Amino acid sequence: MDILYTAEALATGGGRNGHVRTTDGILDTDVRVPKELGGAGGAPNPELLFAAGYAACFHSALQSVARAQKVAIDGSSVGSRVNLGPNGQGGFGLSVQLEVNIPEVDPVVAQQLADAAHQVCPYSNATRGNIDVTVTAVDD
Repeated sequence: MDILYTAEALATGGGRNGHVRTTDGILDTDVRVPKELGGAGGAPNPELLFAAGYAACFHSALQSVARAQKVAIDGSSVGSRVNLGPNGQGGFGLSVQLEVNIPEVDPVVAQQLADAAHQVCPYSNATRGNIDVTVTAVDD
């Protein structure tokens, strides 16, 4: 693979109750275990950061696919849910639900665009076969 960009980050402190910082300093924040998992909350956590990254990356892939197919997707959005739970083998696993909203586009076409984006999105390609990811075009 020809590398086009590299993102670097360093985690320090207590892991999920620590600090993360990118080498360029753009992201520099404490992280906390969410209240739902018995933590203090009040700061991002790894799953929250992953959900934000996946939503943004997938939306970019969706826009690229739509441009290539000459379909206008003005006002589109992508929501993501990243779930954390026990994997049944003593560890933890993730699952993801992506919801694609493309106003004023036929629901069948919207789902086709979402499925095509799922084939080109780097996050989708990285997770494929490793975690359950569902992609659904919704009509809000």
